[in-house]
Amino acid sequence: MFRISGPRALRLSGMTTLALAVSVALAAPASAHVEVEAAGASALAENVTLEFNAETESDKAGITELEVILPKGIAPADVTFGDGPKGWKFAVTDRGYTVGGPAVAVGEDAAYAVTVRQLPDAESLAFKTLQTYSDGRVDRWIELEEPGGGGHGNSAPVLKLEPAEPGAKPVAPSPTAEPTTAAPSTPAASEPSRTPASETADAAEAEEEGSNTVLIVAIVVVVVALASGLWWFKRRGTSAS
Repeated sequence: MFRISGPRALRLSGMTTLALAVSVALAAPASAHVEVEAAGASALAENVTLEFNAETESDKAGITELEVILPKGIAPADVTFGDGPKGWKFAVTDRGYTVGGPAVAVGEDAAYAVTVRQLPDAESLAFKTLQTYSDGRVDRWIELEEPGGGGHGNSAPVLKLEPAEPGAKPVAPSPTAEPTTAAPSTPAASEPSRTPASETADAAEAEEEGSNTVLIVAIVVVVVALASGLWWFKRRGTSAS
């Protein structure tokens, strides 16, 4: 039996160990550092509480904010804040929401919960998350799983959903702010606003109407006077004969 001994054997043994370590590291799936869970989560389920846990990746600064980009089918208005680290606040964004506040202690994870009005009809939901620290560092957990199941070093937290319960249906969209019903402060259509030009035109029209009235009266007076005179002369002529 052929054997290798001495320094050459030690070198081969070291190379074998290194190759084994590399193969194990490459074969190990990358795990997300932000995780999401929900008891009994199924498609079209209503009022589901999602629990998130953001693991810290820094030994120098604490987590101050988590921004979540919601998956398709969940509107920002459909999410309400449950609880989280002390002093943290919830705010809606145009693509999801943020939770943040005073930095958690260095080395500690940040856990919080939100409630979703209704989950969409899907098999899984990815919640892309941006994790900010007090020193300005940002970890981006936004990568999606590959079709074959391969992971990424910065995978987004994914929630697996059970099939929808029998009879489950999508609910109506969340109500939005109602438009104001206050009447506009403009003149009514039947009462147009008065302008200097329109007032001048009205005055001229009134003056013209007054002149026409005077003229008509004068004509009537003249006609009556002529008729009276004609009657007088006619009567006088008759008396003379």
